[in-house]
Amino acid sequence: MTSRTASCSCGALSAVCEGEPVRVSVCHCLECQKRSGSAFAVQARFQEGHVTIAGEWREWMRIGDEGSHARFRFCPICSATVFYVTDEIPGFVTVPVGGFADPSFPPPRVAVYEGRQHPWLSIPGDDIERWD
Repeated sequence: MTSRTASCSCGALSAVCEGEPVRVSVCHCLECQKRSGSAFAVQARFQEGHVTIAGEWREWMRIGDEGSHARFRFCPICSATVFYVTDEIPGFVTVPVGGFADPSFPPPRVAVYEGRQHPWLSIPGDDIERWD
């Protein structure tokens, strides 16, 4: 079984994820742009039982456009978000793909909020599920 480790910038908080993610997605919403510090965010969702968290974390909750509650868990030392959970999708843990620092990580299969995508950006793939 594949095992991947995501961590914060200083290494004090990590998430070991066993197996393949159930979903890898790209989000172009303005809040994910702010959260990631990039033009979009890429995240991988894993079954909760396949993720082991090590280290201390703090939480910040955001209410999404549709009323969902995302609880972002970040390192209290370097402030990097290592994982988050969504109250409306229990039993899963989502990990920002950049935390794995692995260029061979599986590509996204879902792209959301494409109406907010920067015009110079293109996510290739005919097999990607796209939502506006």
